[in-house]
Order: sequence, then structure tokens, then C-alpha cells
Amino acid sequence: MIKVTITWQGDFIKQFAVKGHAGFAEAGEDIYCAGVSAITQTALLGLLEHLSDKPDYKLENGFLTVTLPADLSPNDQEKAQIILSTMEKGLLSIEQGYADYLKVDIRRC
Repeated sequence: MIKVTITWQGDFIKQFAVKGHAGFAEAGEDIYCAGVSAITQTALLGLLEHLSDKPDYKLENGFLTVTLPADLSPNDQEKAQIILSTMEKGLLSIEQGYADYLKVDIRRC
């Protein structure tokens, strides 16, 4: 199962982490892993492209963690939240239909 943790700090998503594999099919052929990877890695690419202060991230096989800088400008904060809230909606949509393969944990600090 893929587990995604999305951490909110107040009104803003501050971090997300993805770990595991769906186990639906062989590596490289698993549509659930591909879907989650596409959504989360596209979010990371959007953050790297559009933010002045880049997020910290670590990407390995079956693992991705992304943390926004603590002191983002209001403009960067707005851009980040558009990207990350869209990512969250996409992941929750997959989870709604395929909860055997994806668990999204929303944490609020």
C-alpha cells in the first residue's frame, strides 16, 4: 500500500511524504504507483519551477518527501498552496476509488 502524509500548519500545507508501493502489479506496470507518482512528482516539479525559495526534497525508489521553506514570501506561499492543494485533491480522489492501494493521512499542526 502507498501511504501519503500531508502536513498542514495552520492554513497551509507545509510538507508531504509518500512511501511504499501499491502492490497491484509488477514494478513498472502498477497503475496506482504510476498515478500517485505522477501527481506527487508533478507537484514537486511545479514547486521547483515556480517558487523563488526552493523546497527541500528527497526522492528515492518508493519514497518522496517535500518540505516547504519556513519563510516563503506571500507570493510563493500562494503559488505553493495552489499546487499542493491540487495535489491533495488528486490523491484523495484516487484514495476514494482505490483505498486498498492508497491511504492519505492529513495531519494538522
